Amino acid sequence: MKFVRWLLGRIILFFDFVFTPRSKKRPAAEQAALDSVTSQFKLYQFKACPFCVKVRRAIKRQGLSIETRDAKDNEQFRQELLEQGGKVKVPCLRIEENGQVTWLYESNDIIAYLDKVAA
Repeated sequence: MKFVRWLLGRIILFFDFVFTPRSKKRPAAEQAALDSVTSQFKLYQFKACPFCVKVRRAIKRQGLSIETRDAKDNEQFRQELLEQGGKVKVPCLRIEENGQVTWLYESNDIIAYLDKVAA
């Protein structure tokens, strides 16, 4: 079973690489303003998780700069996700705005939120 998961993960990553979406082009000032908003966002994810790939593709499509944190291979990020977010579930977007931290789970919710931010 472990081999099957590994193999499926590699297939997912391969197709993600081959069919990477193009980033949305914006004027430099608009992109800089958006980058300053998203600079406080962190995406906790597993590299080969299909839902994480879906969110990363949405981030790429919107042309957003969001730090990704691999909670599978990095114990520190996994602990942050568990202690601060409440559970080890990915994808999870950590949103820090005005000193307030929100943990947003579920790929569709994250994508809808990012679409709203990028609009």
